[in-house]
Amino acid sequence: MIEREVRGPVAPRDPVKKRPFYYIMRKKKVLGSPQADGRGIQFIYESDGRLEASAKLVGNLTDETMIRELSTAEGFKKQVNSIGVVVTRAGEPVNVRFAFQMYGVRDPYASGTTLYMDTLSDGMERVLDLSNADWYGDDRIPGQIRFEFETAGLEAEVSVCLYLNDGYTAPQQTEDKPIDFKSDKYRAIIERSILQKGNIHRVKSALERAKKGEEVTVAFIGGSITQGAGAIPINSECYARKVFEGFCNLTDREYDDNVKYVKAGLGGTPSELGMLRYDRDVLAGGSIAPDVVIVEFAVNDEGDETQGDCFDSLVRKIYNGPENPAVILLFSVFADDGNLEERLKPVGFSYDLPMVSIKQAVTPQFYKSEEEGRVITKSQFFYDMYHPTNAGHRIMADSVLRLFKLADESEDMPELSIADIKPPKSADFEDVYFVGRDDINNSRAVRSFNEGAFLFKDTELHRAERNMDLFGTPEFPDNWMYDGNKAEGREATFTLNVFCRRLLLTYMDSASPKVGTVVVTDNGKEVLKIDPHIVGWTHANARIIVRNDEPGEHEIKITVPTEDIGRKFTILGFGIVD
Repeated sequence: MIEREVRGPVAPRDPVKKRPFYYIMRKKKVLGSPQADGRGIQFIYESDGRLEASAKLVGNLTDETMIRELSTAEGFKKQVNSIGVVVTRAGEPVNVRFAFQMYGVRDPYASGTTLYMDTLSDGMERVLDLSNADWYGDDRIPGQIRFEFETAGLEAEVSVCLYLNDGYTAPQQTEDKPIDFKSDKYRAIIERSILQKGNIHRVKSALERAKKGEEVTVAFIGGSITQGAGAIPINSECYARKVFEGFCNLTDREYDDNVKYVKAGLGGTPSELGMLRYDRDVLAGGSIAPDVVIVEFAVNDEGDETQGDCFDSLVRKIYNGPENPAVILLFSVFADDGNLEERLKPVGFSYDLPMVSIKQAVTPQFYKSEEEGRVITKSQFFYDMYHPTNAGHRIMADSVLRLFKLADESEDMPELSIADIKPPKSADFEDVYFVGRDDINNSRAVRSFNEGAFLFKDTELHRAERNMDLFGTPEFPDNWMYDGNKAEGREATFTLNVFCRRLLLTYMDSASPKVGTVVVTDNGKEVLKIDPHIVGWTHANARIIVRNDEPGEHEIKITVPTEDIGRKFTILGFGIVD
């Protein structure tokens, strides 16, 4: 018999004392969105103040010096020792790759450091140690966090905390109590969301027709919140889908039976671009006739250079269109309590439109105790500093549905015509229509055009998840791209001869150093110099070139300057008012 040495249990090492830490994500839902290679990735952007906001909202960080440090790569490295990551999902654990990316100076998406750590969705914390990280010298700011799944469509819950270097003190970490969606306090904040019931004739008419089995379309146009950002999954948990489903329930209809759904949100874009997208993204060139349109631009319209004229024009364009839809104005809110409701609500008051204010509903109660009436905390409502969580999207949906219910319960009233009501802002762009590469030859206003070296089509475009899609649809795919490497001796100028009163140029922003600027002239006079890097990401944008009271002949030239002749620039199309 062979004797084996029997050993007792080996004592583990003493546990390493945890460094002070604070959360930047806590039980946050993520979903692996489909990628071309079959993987699923949840992108969580941390630039433009997002990381700082998460530290304040989720981690209770109040030290202003520490908050400022998070805005730069240097400050982040000084403060953060390591990153703790927990991924949890039901069922057999799956492999998940955690990525932390710094944006670079030379090229935001390519020249900074990206650190990876492999983990499992088993609820155990893994720690990415930064003390020995091989940092690149070009790091500028914390850019993004990614959760990369081997298969698309997987959903999980994640927590991420930042462990601090010596000399730093972390705030106390507290856990929010569950939200009671059935409480009287919850119903009270939903009631507060109704800024104005307004003239409900068209809303009531749509409800009645849906109940009778007639085809009714509920449409949504807005920014990233309408796109569904922050909702997991983005297609089914966003406020737009929840409103649509609630409309179906209210009218006792099956989803997508006789009630149709159109979601046309596009991240980071104001009503200035929305009025150019409406015909294509909502009306689908005339093949869709919406009966209700919810308009949500209250947190996007800082980018509207007209300070409300485009919003007014868009509302009139929708309401006065041949489809005669009901128009509901929805005012969402940022985590800093900001929105442009004060600028935009005079439009709703002037036209007696139904209006819903999420700011009015939730912001006051953020600063109360539970005993005083708080229902939801900021960290529960906001996914990041801009977008709602699933709970936030639910509150938005319940608020709009409360308006539908009020309309359903109210006596009907005469339909209101707004055609002759004086616009509180301006109706200068009410009749604007979009012209792209595919239909420019059919434009009644365009006399001629010469694309010069703008020969190509850009495929790296601003994308959005439409309707129930989980994949992004490219915006303005029929475009003109200048590529300095393929100009083939052609002139680096796009020339448009147009007879119009107003004209907008729509173009593609980018963070890439391969993209350059253009100079825009009208009848030989410089009117714009466009730098696509200002916004800093792949993003559709619009600028006004011509705004006159009377129509006239305009020769528009869009020219790549000498210093950018080897780079790229993409014209997406033009907005024209004859």
